[in-house]
Amino acid sequence: MPAPFVTLALNPAIDQTIELDALVPGAVNLARAAVRHAAGKGINVAACLADWGVPVTATGLLGEANDAPFRALFAARGITDCCVRIPGETRTNIKLLDRAAGATTDINLPGTTPAPEALDEALAALHAATGPGTIAVLSGSLPPGLPAETYAELVALLAEQGARVVVDASAAPLSAVLGAPVLPHAVKPNRHELEGWAGHALPDRAALLATARSLAARGIGLVVVSMGSEGALFVMAGRAVMVRPPALAVTSSVGAGDAMVAGIAAGLADGLPLAALARRATAFSAAKLQRTGAGLPGRAAVEAIAAALQAETLD
Repeated sequence: MPAPFVTLALNPAIDQTIELDALVPGAVNLARAAVRHAAGKGINVAACLADWGVPVTATGLLGEANDAPFRALFAARGITDCCVRIPGETRTNIKLLDRAAGATTDINLPGTTPAPEALDEALAALHAATGPGTIAVLSGSLPPGLPAETYAELVALLAEQGARVVVDASAAPLSAVLGAPVLPHAVKPNRHELEGWAGHALPDRAALLATARSLAARGIGLVVVSMGSEGALFVMAGRAVMVRPPALAVTSSVGAGDAMVAGIAAGLADGLPLAALARRATAFSAAKLQRTGAGLPGRAAVEAIAAALQAETLD
């Protein structure tokens, strides 16, 4: 049976967030606390969609030696677990949370090269969960050994199955997706990722907007450019809006972009007009900023944030 939402995490991680009063490079830093969370972009998106209250299936690859945090997350959130277990451990990424600066330093490991048969099994699970009307989210880095065209090829295959595909990728995989004959329904690069694809700096909103509009004109249904504390641009053919995030206390910025992707998927599934979708996606991201680890505080809290946001129409 096709799932309404399905996510793919080919290179997930366990995030170990270490909280510091202030990060001092080159010195001994005493941690205030440390917590571990099942993570990776596809896992984070699934967790946020589950907290929103919609059925979601997680697919991808997990190391069988340390999959307990993922099993616990899936069970607690009611996420359908279709991930394939492979020998060894899922990578651990270190997040250094600097309370004084309100910033997080990420140290991400590359992951493990999957055996061809494990990858085939994971992609078979993805296709089995996908059908007409499915919102399929392809997000995060690819593990070593996979070609940059992996997401681009999956976009075409999933589109043939009737899915709307949302892609959140960077560097070579993003370039491959944007250069492919079959384009995704939606993409969400951040400013740095969009500059990397364009090959030059995009120093202001006008430059970012022009580049996003060029992608929409090529046939991508929705282009979202996240700009951190400045907000995000939401662009469809002939229409564009900008939403700035509310002033909220930030607990952790880790996963805020993934929460926005979940909000985009939820908005697409509900057929929201552009301004309403932009407010919802921004509210997902803002709500996540108040929590450590993947997830949202619940639908009512997210809806309250969305109701207070303004979507500025751009010429």
